[in-house]
Amino acid sequence: MNQTDGKNGRRWWACRGQLYLVPMIHKAKVMLWTDVNYHDMEEIDSLQSIPDLESALCGVFQVDLAEPKRGVLLELYVQGVLFCRECNFRKEQTSAFLSIIKSVHEANVETPLNNIEQCFKYCKELLLCHSVRRPPFSINLFNSEEVNCIFKYIYNNYMRHFKLYKYIFTPQIKLDLSLTYSEIQDKEDSCAPEQGTLKKDGLLKHRKWSSQRKRQTHPVPNQSCRN
Repeated sequence: MNQTDGKNGRRWWACRGQLYLVPMIHKAKVMLWTDVNYHDMEEIDSLQSIPDLESALCGVFQVDLAEPKRGVLLELYVQGVLFCRECNFRKEQTSAFLSIIKSVHEANVETPLNNIEQCFKYCKELLLCHSVRRPPFSINLFNSEEVNCIFKYIYNNYMRHFKLYKYIFTPQIKLDLSLTYSEIQDKEDSCAPEQGTLKKDGLLKHRKWSSQRKRQTHPVPNQSCRN
């Protein structure tokens, strides 16, 4: 059963008394300094150890989740920072990349329903939005080579584990299925009197046949023979 929220137009799917958000189509937009500002990037660039990076990213993205969700999400962000360092990305590029990862992940976990196609398309549109100069709709923050590297990284490190992230961060849906064959039951009920009639007719025929056989086995004596 689908329901629509009149306030924001979102559709919800009801299952076992719970409402789940139906997969949406997200619109890509420029994410320069959206989640990670310049000051945050200066702090992140100054850190080298993994625990320090996790602590800083936890504060920047305001990660307030229980384990194992917290550890998995921080690992996603930390590996993203390390990837940007390997690619020698500038501060604004790293900030935009982390926002892209965050947006794709949020689109994934907003619903337990399968939306991998929508998320994959959303990811490609986000990359296009940051590689073509068309203000204010898009900017050329990444060149074609950098876009290819980012796309391969997201595909190998997130999209290939898409269902695993969804399993960890979303509630599981269980389907209770029960089948009722009402038409077959009605047919069986309607055939019951006919079967009783057939049994009765068969019993009468059997008695009639037995009576005839007794007569043939023990014929009545002819009166002419008595004389």
